[in-house]
Amino acid sequence: MVGFLIAMVIIGVIAGYLGRLLVPGRQPMSVAQTIGLGIIGSFVGGFLGYVLFDKDIKDGALQTSGIVGAVIGTVIVLVLYNARGNSRRPRRRHA
Repeated sequence: MVGFLIAMVIIGVIAGYLGRLLVPGRQPMSVAQTIGLGIIGSFVGGFLGYVLFDKDIKDGALQTSGIVGAVIGTVIVLVLYNARGNSRRPRRRHA
C-alpha cells in the first residue's frame, strides 16, 4: 500500500508538470495541486484507455494508467479546468 501511494505521488509529479508544460498559458498552482492534477490525470487516462481500447477489463473502468496515459489525462483535465475557470471570471468593461 505504501509503495502504491509513493508511485502515485511520483506519477502525479511527472504527469502534472509535463501536462502543465504542454498546455499553453499560465497555471498558478502549488506543488500539491500539481501532484493532485497528475493523479487525477492518471485516472482519467486509465478510464480513457479502458473505454477506447477495452484494456484491463478485469480491473474495472476506474484505474491508474501509465505515464503516457497520465500525461494525456492531465492535459485533458487542465484544458477543461482552464475553460471552466475562464468562463467564471468576471469580465472587466473598459470605458
